[in-house]
Amino acid sequence: MKKNLKSILSWLALIAIVYLALTVLVSAGVIRLYHLQILMGIGISMIMAMGTNLVLGFSGQFPLGQAGFMAIGAYATAILTKSNPTYAGFYLSMLVGILVAGLVAVIVGFPTLRLKGDYLAIATLGVAEIIRIAIVNGGDFTNGAAGLTGILPYTSWQLVFAFVVIIAILMLNFLRSSVGRQVISVREDEIAAESMGVNTTKIKVMTFAFAAMTASIAGSLYVGYIGTVVPKDFTIMRSIDYLIIAVLGGLGSMTGTIVAAIVLGILNMYLQSVSELRMIIYSLALILVMVFRPGGLLGTKELMLSKLFSKKAKEGK
Repeated sequence: MKKNLKSILSWLALIAIVYLALTVLVSAGVIRLYHLQILMGIGISMIMAMGTNLVLGFSGQFPLGQAGFMAIGAYATAILTKSNPTYAGFYLSMLVGILVAGLVAVIVGFPTLRLKGDYLAIATLGVAEIIRIAIVNGGDFTNGAAGLTGILPYTSWQLVFAFVVIIAILMLNFLRSSVGRQVISVREDEIAAESMGVNTTKIKVMTFAFAAMTASIAGSLYVGYIGTVVPKDFTIMRSIDYLIIAVLGGLGSMTGTIVAAIVLGILNMYLQSVSELRMIIYSLALILVMVFRPGGLLGTKELMLSKLFSKKAKEGK
């Protein structure tokens, strides 16, 4: 218990130190507007990739529809803040997006999550495309393919930082709960899990809905700092971008996902100056990581400060 308390306090201290360091760097002008936009993009990528890893890395499903649920959150915010351009309206739109994304995930989850592997990937990709096409044909409500513009800058780096911390804590605690252990059991052996009384369909749908709601939050934050939203922003390539982060960090490692999002975000930033070679260098870096670290940067391991305290305690004896 004492060891766990030390670990919790250490993580809280680390989060506070990172936040204060960023605040000081921003105030001193070291981190400028361009870098702040990069930071917010990295934070949103973390949220999306954690949701992807939850479904792919922990429940063993293969989703390609996260971009569709991101679109739900983005358009919920873009539409509702037009009539209520306040922070209250922004948070209300975020809540509406979460509820709609969760409901859609449950409705489509029961039939599609009975599929496996490539079939599930195609089915979830189809769901994302249905959502995107529905937005394109939304008439004046969504402004069709032209999208919506003039959204006020509700999203700040502090807000993104707060949501990354909250969602990471929620997911890690969820995975350590009894339900979380059932999720992992489904990944390891679905038949064995079902024989032990685990309702595998319910667990898969619950996990899928949780990931969809986090994607909706990311969508709301995204439109709050970009200021515009168009359907072409939510194609399959966006889902694949976050899938790459999850795989690179390690399927089954939330902290690995966070590390991978930071690494790829910084790599993209430095490759902006060689835009014609950026995708080649980016792809080559990914290939090298997959060759030398096929399990990802952290594999299935988590960065845990409690292990550090255990090591120190053994050394002290």
